[in-house]
Order: sequence, then C-alpha cells, then structure tokens
Amino acid sequence: MNSTQNQIYLSAIDEERFGTRTARAPEVTLEDLPSIMHFCLANGVVLLIARCLTSDLRAAQAMEREGFALMDTLMYYGRDLVKKAIPFDTGKALVRQIRPGEEHKVKAIAAESFRGYSGHYHADERLDRTKCDEAYMSWAFLSCVSRDVTDEVLVAELDDSIVGFATLRLNSQEEGEGVLFAVAPSFQGQGIFRSLIIHGMEWCLSKGAMRMVYSTQITNILVQKALIRVGFEHSHAYYTFHKWFDRISSSQKLAK
Repeated sequence: MNSTQNQIYLSAIDEERFGTRTARAPEVTLEDLPSIMHFCLANGVVLLIARCLTSDLRAAQAMEREGFALMDTLMYYGRDLVKKAIPFDTGKALVRQIRPGEEHKVKAIAAESFRGYSGHYHADERLDRTKCDEAYMSWAFLSCVSRDVTDEVLVAELDDSIVGFATLRLNSQEEGEGVLFAVAPSFQGQGIFRSLIIHGMEWCLSKGAMRMVYSTQITNILVQKALIRVGFEHSHAYYTFHKWFDRISSSQKLAK
C-alpha cells in the first residue's frame, strides 16, 4: 500500500448508501492535502469525508480554503484499564453477549436512537435524511453479523427485553475501543450506558488490552459526563469536513 492509499481510500459503503462516489481521508495534514486532492480528482470522487486533528489548525484552514465544510467535532476519551480498577456495575440491566437472532432488535434500537443524530452525515444538507438514519442502522446490524466490522457485541437486557447495545473492537494488542453504543430512548437516564461501558472495559481487559478508547460528538455532553464518571479522560479530537467536488471552492473562484 502506497502513502497516498494510507492517506485516503474510496468508501464503497458510503457510495452504495448515498449513490455518490465517496472517499475518506482519516487524518489530513497540510503536507498530505495536495496528494489527497489529486487522488479525488483522478478517481472521480464527488464527496470526500475528511478528518484532521483539532490541534492541526493549518490543515483545517487549508481545507476551508479549498471549499471543505465543517460537519462535526469528534471527541476521543481514553482510560487505563490496568492502573485504575474498573468500577463495579451497580445497574439493574443484565449485560451479556448478543445471541443469534437478536441482531434485528439491535437494529431497531439503532433506528430509534440515531434518528436525526448530530453526526457528520446529518450535518450535511445534501445527504438524504432517511439514508443518514439508515447508516447507523446498517452499521449496528452488520456489527452483529460480521466480525469484519467489530469483534464483539454486548446487549443490555431489562425485564427480558433488549434495551441497549455496545459494539467493541481491538485496535491493537494494547488497545480496545467502544465503537457504537446506544440505549433505547425510553430507557435512557437509567444508568444503562454506564453498565455497557463498564462491561466494555471488562471485555477489553479480558482480551489483554491495557487501554480503552471511546469517541463521541462534542455536543453529546451526557455521554462525555458518563465517561468521565467511570474514569475516562479526554485524549484528543478531530474535525470532520465534507468536500463536494461538484462545487467550486473560493480559491478556484479567485483563480478565475
């Protein structure tokens, strides 16, 4: 894999979902931006979803000059699983591994929980609202049926009903990640997310990971508070930008 492929790749799942040739650049730097732009033009990309560290203002400002629009800010939190004991789960919900056939319930919870969610998809006025909602539904469903997406799915059960879920993966031997968590709206505020994150930490530790990370939108204050209460600390953050190549950027207009 060459350096450009490390910086950017075509996103088949986004193209299938929105009917638009889409690429993703997970961490743009000022130095990488020209080759990323060239890749998009050479491959007929219409929509580029790009992230840069919030600390890299030079990259963010260069992207803005090229017509990129800010869509969200993603906050990352991390927690040491070895030096600090994992809190005891005092919640009422039973958290366990998902069982065959329960993937449809997980999908239904995702549909309820992420309808109109303030992520980068919904922030883009050019993307169909229904398809934005479906993105989270399909992500949750695929997480249940394919280990190519996540390594484990936990569910929270209350009164014999599944009321929440957590998808988890190992990023490396040392680090696990909470990928996609959701609690059914009618059961929120009852400590179920706390139970899921605690069991997520226990799963990561059982796999030999020494650290767990979790990301959420900067506007998702309740989740950030819940993470801090169980020992997570803010680590870093990313801006998410969308660039539509069928629009003319400010710099291109000035060049004309």
